[in-house]
Amino acid sequence: MAESPLSLFTTAARSEWVRLRTLINLRWLAIGGQTAAVLFATFQLDIVLQLSLCFLAIGASVIFNVASTIVYPENKRLSERETMLTLLFDLAQLIFLLFLTGGLNNPFALLILAPVTISATALRQKSTVFLGLMAIFLISVVANFHLPLRTEQGFYLRMPDIFVSGFWISLVIGIIFLAGYARRVTLETHSMSQALIATQMALSREQKLTDLGGVVAAAAHELGTPLATIKLVSTELVEELGDHPELLADAALIREQADRCRDILSDMGRTGKDDSHLKRAPLSTVIHEAAEPHQNRGKQIHFSFTPLPDGDPRQPQIQRLPEIIHGVRNLIQNAVDFAEAEVWVDVTWSKDEITLIVADDGRGYPPDLIGRIGDPFVRRRKEKPSSQRPGYEGMGLGLFIAKTLLQRSGAELTFANGRDWFSNRADPSPYKGAIVNVVWSADKITRSAAPVGKNEALEI
Repeated sequence: MAESPLSLFTTAARSEWVRLRTLINLRWLAIGGQTAAVLFATFQLDIVLQLSLCFLAIGASVIFNVASTIVYPENKRLSERETMLTLLFDLAQLIFLLFLTGGLNNPFALLILAPVTISATALRQKSTVFLGLMAIFLISVVANFHLPLRTEQGFYLRMPDIFVSGFWISLVIGIIFLAGYARRVTLETHSMSQALIATQMALSREQKLTDLGGVVAAAAHELGTPLATIKLVSTELVEELGDHPELLADAALIREQADRCRDILSDMGRTGKDDSHLKRAPLSTVIHEAAEPHQNRGKQIHFSFTPLPDGDPRQPQIQRLPEIIHGVRNLIQNAVDFAEAEVWVDVTWSKDEITLIVADDGRGYPPDLIGRIGDPFVRRRKEKPSSQRPGYEGMGLGLFIAKTLLQRSGAELTFANGRDWFSNRADPSPYKGAIVNVVWSADKITRSAAPVGKNEALEI
């Protein structure tokens, strides 16, 4: 799987996804709300405000919006630094308005959470921490230094100090909690999106390989007759040109190349079957096809196909789905990568279920991550690269892709370590490493053994 597409979805690239037009529209809403609040407080609540300074602060936002609209194109996307400075401007403008309108005695001080929350969802951690610290510092300043709210009758509107302190504490906690919560949810959402894209790429690749097998099979079938004709004619020419050595060599060369074409088509068309065969196959055939790329990698893979007492002695015919092949292949690859010497692929089937167990004799899954196995981008922090798997970063994408694809085919997966799996069982087992248990409902992946279409051998 290529790494370049996934690199587009790194945190650094995602920080440049913020569109300037979005922030401009949000700022227009804030400008409308601030203007309405100032006018309502002045003319309806008879509160004396510094209207000139208030409208100066609001006007700064208006000028910022108008200038941004004129200077930048509508589809402008901001860089990390530009987005942070824009949100810092909004933060400073709001703090200045709070300074003019009672500080933390103004209930609209709650809006200080907005810029930090936006930063948590769009920017990197460093920028979010900076904006959060700035917000805490500025509300601490405005809590002690501000113009008091005063009515036209001369009454001052202020909360008791204990309520102001409580409001300050709640804002600080809100900044930390909401920023952390929003960032956590956003990172998980983006991680899941990236992993699903990788899964779709893997499935698309497997589907293309399957389609290519059908094309090769069709090509082998269609080219069989002309190649047979060339072989027949060239053989007759070889027999009749015994007295013409110069022509005899050319005829022999034609026959030799026809044989070579036959061999090439035979190698390419190992799955040289018609579409009926490509759609279904015996259970062991599908499992062996999935394991084939990893059978000569220095680890011994043991296969076992056993019917349960209530199962048909004959192997079930299952759908040859790309999801199953690629999903099982990823499970076997993971087992081979981390096994000491042996990997077990055990398949059993009953009347109602088909069960696949992929196990190895390695160290097993990390105990602290066993509950999150199968989630994307799961890795142990500050862990050195594994010597068993050079270049492996341990993001969990392989198991996530396998789990997603197999679940799409109707399977249920569980992950465990060998000692945990058999801790309550009396019979000993060679499984001591990681174990993946995959269970399908038989009616979801099996197909009736109906006669398939004609599948003629390629003979020349």
